[in-house]
Amino acid sequence: MTDKPLLILIAGPYRSGTGGDPRAMAANLARLEAAAWPVFAAGHLPVIGEWVALPVLRSAGAGPTDPLADRVLYPTADRLLAHCDAVLRLPGDSAGADQDVATARRRGLPVYRDPAEIPRRTPQETA
Repeated sequence: MTDKPLLILIAGPYRSGTGGDPRAMAANLARLEAAAWPVFAAGHLPVIGEWVALPVLRSAGAGPTDPLADRVLYPTADRLLAHCDAVLRLPGDSAGADQDVATARRRGLPVYRDPAEIPRRTPQETA
């Protein structure tokens, strides 16, 4: 158990294996988001790189299949990892998620493969 809430990056397939199909990417994002509740319920704060990167792309007039996406999606995850305490790596082939894991390991951050591995936060009383 830990008394500090961790900021946990949820990493897994988003564009991988979709062939650019918006419905397949939406389904992948939904799978990533489905892992947010178990992280939150354990007392931590989940974050998904696409939650930050997609609005950045939209503000640049681009989307996830635009050539600009590689210059936004991967750097966004890397910048987020500078603030994260851990990574939850979901199953599925994903070069970006593998890169997130490698970055986390280089930085000495724990990498979890299942939400059940994440330490539960000790509840704190609030005044």
